[in-house]
Formats: sequence, structure tokens, C-alpha cells
Amino acid sequence: MAMAAEDIERLIVAALPDAEVTIRDLAGDGDHYAAHVVSPAFVGKTRVAQHKLVYDALGGRMGGELHALQLTTAVPN
Repeated sequence: MAMAAEDIERLIVAALPDAEVTIRDLAGDGDHYAAHVVSPAFVGKTRVAQHKLVYDALGGRMGGELHALQLTTAVPN
């Protein structure tokens, strides 16, 4: 079962309330997305730690409801 882009965004923002989240459906199939997440919570964290925060926000849906997520993270300017 596919996951809607709005649901991905909602889960990330619920875990990282100050985040700016942009989601793109890469294949038009609801299974392959790209997410760009900018959050003050990432300040001082490694890229791996930033990605872990986002994946944790998705609550284990990766590989199930959400097949693929191309993830980029950044700290605010």
C-alpha cells in the first residue's frame, strides 16, 4: 500500500515541529519520494544523525508503506 506525500510531511512535522519539509513524488506511483527537510533540530548533528531523526519520525514505515525515500537534510540559513 502506498503512502501519500501529505502523510510523510505530517509525520516529519509532528516529530520536528520547526521543520520545513518539501516532498516530491519521484515516479508518480506513491512509493518513491524525495524529501528535503530543513530544521533547527539538525544544528550540530552529523548528516547521519539528521537522517536518523527523519527516519525515526516515520515510525518504521520505511520498507513497508513507504518503499523509497531520497532524503536530503539541512540546517536553516
